[in-house]
Amino acid sequence: MSQGILRYLSSTIGRKYLMAISGLVWTLFVLTHMLGNLLIFVGSDLYNLYSYKLISNPLIYVAEAGLVLFIGLHATTGISLKLRNMRSKPSLYAVTPKSAKGASLSSKSMIWSGTITLVFLVLHLITFKYGTHYDTTVDGVQMRDIYRLVIECFAQPGYVAWYTFCLILVGLHLYHGVASSFQTLGISHPKFNSAIKGFGWAYSIVVAVGFLAVPFYVFFVKG
Repeated sequence: MSQGILRYLSSTIGRKYLMAISGLVWTLFVLTHMLGNLLIFVGSDLYNLYSYKLISNPLIYVAEAGLVLFIGLHATTGISLKLRNMRSKPSLYAVTPKSAKGASLSSKSMIWSGTITLVFLVLHLITFKYGTHYDTTVDGVQMRDIYRLVIECFAQPGYVAWYTFCLILVGLHLYHGVASSFQTLGISHPKFNSAIKGFGWAYSIVVAVGFLAVPFYVFFVKG
């Protein structure tokens, strides 16, 4: 990698590009993950079979490594940009504008929603990927009964409350992230900005509601 590319990637604009690209990769991942989760409404066998096919594919290790790389890149560049922005402020007591030009709540809370989302992701992995292992048999094949673990976890009101809180933050993070990523990558025009913001809202709501449908279904219907 040439020195010019390294200098560009270490610049504010370069880091914003890295933030946008890595963020969009994770945006697509959470959508596909959400759609897979909805198989729980079809039945336990299909849900377990989907999970089994996913984790038994050798390419899963490549995909997981890529996702870890992208989220690490997204988090580190986000923190570095936040710190650089704080250092560039002329005063710690600078007044934030209250007009329409002022930053939105989702924009101002990105660092916090992102941090909590990262903590949530780690705990989520510990709970489901490395959590209690139950066995079941589907079509003569022995596999992990992840369906049973999901039912167990979402039967707990405390876990459902924590999950709901985190998914609301994920939705806010996605809304601002999607819209700002398009802008960073140059996909922005006064004629389409309102449509891009509308898409960001719609996307974040679909993803958040899709994820929350599972714990609400388990807790209020299956429980």
